[in-house]
Amino acid sequence: MWFRRRRYFGTRDIAPDEIFLDSTNLPDMEASQFEGRVERPVSRRALFGVAAVFLTILTIYSGRAFTLQVVKGATYAEISHNNTLESWPLFAERGLIFDRTGKPLAWNEAATASSTALSDMASSTQVMEATTTPYALRRYTGDPGFSLILGFLRYPKADSSGNWWRTEYTGISGVELAYDEQLTGENGSKMVERDAHHHIIQQNITTPPVHGEDLHLSIDADVQTKLFQTLSEHAHKNRFTGGAAVIMDVRTGELLAITSFPEYDNQAFTDGESATIRAASNSASTPLLNRAVGGLYAPGSIVKPIFAAAALNEGIISPDKQINSIGAITLPNPYNPDQPSIFRDWTVHGWVDMRTAIAVSSDEYFYTIGGGYGGQEGLGIARIDDYARRFGLGQITGFALGGEKEGTIPTPEWKLAIFGEDDPWRIGNTYHTSIGQFGFQVTPLQAVRFTAAIANGGTLLTPHIIASSTSERMSVDVPDQYLQIVREGMRLAVVSNRSDATVKSLNIGGIEIAAKTGTAQIGAHNEWMNSWSVGFWPADNPKYAYAVVLERAPAGTNSGAAPGLNPFFYWLIANKPQYVH
Repeated sequence: MWFRRRRYFGTRDIAPDEIFLDSTNLPDMEASQFEGRVERPVSRRALFGVAAVFLTILTIYSGRAFTLQVVKGATYAEISHNNTLESWPLFAERGLIFDRTGKPLAWNEAATASSTALSDMASSTQVMEATTTPYALRRYTGDPGFSLILGFLRYPKADSSGNWWRTEYTGISGVELAYDEQLTGENGSKMVERDAHHHIIQQNITTPPVHGEDLHLSIDADVQTKLFQTLSEHAHKNRFTGGAAVIMDVRTGELLAITSFPEYDNQAFTDGESATIRAASNSASTPLLNRAVGGLYAPGSIVKPIFAAAALNEGIISPDKQINSIGAITLPNPYNPDQPSIFRDWTVHGWVDMRTAIAVSSDEYFYTIGGGYGGQEGLGIARIDDYARRFGLGQITGFALGGEKEGTIPTPEWKLAIFGEDDPWRIGNTYHTSIGQFGFQVTPLQAVRFTAAIANGGTLLTPHIIASSTSERMSVDVPDQYLQIVREGMRLAVVSNRSDATVKSLNIGGIEIAAKTGTAQIGAHNEWMNSWSVGFWPADNPKYAYAVVLERAPAGTNSGAAPGLNPFFYWLIANKPQYVH
């Protein structure tokens, strides 16, 4: 019993290596040949070492997180806020503008951060990065005569932080304004990714820009420039302060030329040159006024052809009836018999029929058919007003560029509104209205429009400046047989051998012009004058009409609008024969 208990307690545990002994290594007991071993457990010292390292790292990261989130949280929150994706506009290029021959009048040039047009932008890193691919700069032809017709624009604009608060080109005047919607393209956009230091990491185009629509004007650039140069030089030489000219296709309403002088520098206005802008804006010569569209002038005798056609259409006179021009019409003054009212002609013409009266511009003849005299019935002011309006006076033409003025046709109602009840309408007011005076005002665009209606047989066209576009049409309700009499009178004004024929300066070989002049006295003492010439060519098959006004020369100036056109027509014959015949 004892032996057995002792044996039990004396028995030792089996060592691990005895369990996995292989029969091949048992004799030599080579531990390296064991097929499996049981590793010793990791010591507590090692565990404490690993824990210490982990706690150290955790402490460091916790401290760093505390610094970032608590100590410098606000600072890094702002940096984190700026570390974002930004959307930047890709500016669409504006449509180009060409003349009828394809000559560029307005185009675009790539800009750089140093461009003058960008000088008002802040120089922050963000802005300078944005302007490496900016909007294009607008450039205009340097040929004279185009500033008022093309106009100018404003560029997109960014604030001092580089944020674009105006992302479109904006047309301000002229074609740039009137056709802004067509010229303006559609901006695209790109996404810019920046790091916390505002450095661009990458950028991608999300929407490509769409180019604006190109425009082809009906204007011939060479004709426009030559017309401007010829008339502005003549005006300066003869002390006129300004003027305007328009050439219109009488078949379509297209404008071949429309110019006004003096003009401003539209490139300087677009580029924002403040000194030039200030000088032009304050100039007494009003270069910002497009006189062809918005200038109002007493028409003088250029309206006589309208009232000749009206008298024929109303049946109050035949074209062959003669009226004796003795130099003046004298009416008794019921209030003062010793001081009769005298309405003078500009000279004595003798017996004149309608064609001759137009050719020599007889005031007496038109006093008579306008207000009546002796046994000859006159139109009267109501019918004068009616026919003036039929031919487009006293109303805007509908020209797309805007800035038009309606003008004035004197009537009793107009006089009452202006002068009050103490100054009623008198026969003399009718006389003066019938020769284009006494408050009568028209624009050059209205003048070329009614001249075209006389030339084309009675169709009033809406003038337009886009090539091949369609014009609105309206009849003046005067048969062409009466307008033909007027056209013959206007041709006679050019070719007549009479000393009092008014437009002999335009009797030019190689082109057949029919024309009418007008001189309007202005100023408190009639010390100034405006000079007009309207007409059309070819006389026997009209294709083009023109109207020219020269503004405010000293009274008595001899060389007016018609002589000023003479060099232009010689140039036209030599250089643009397609417009002559």
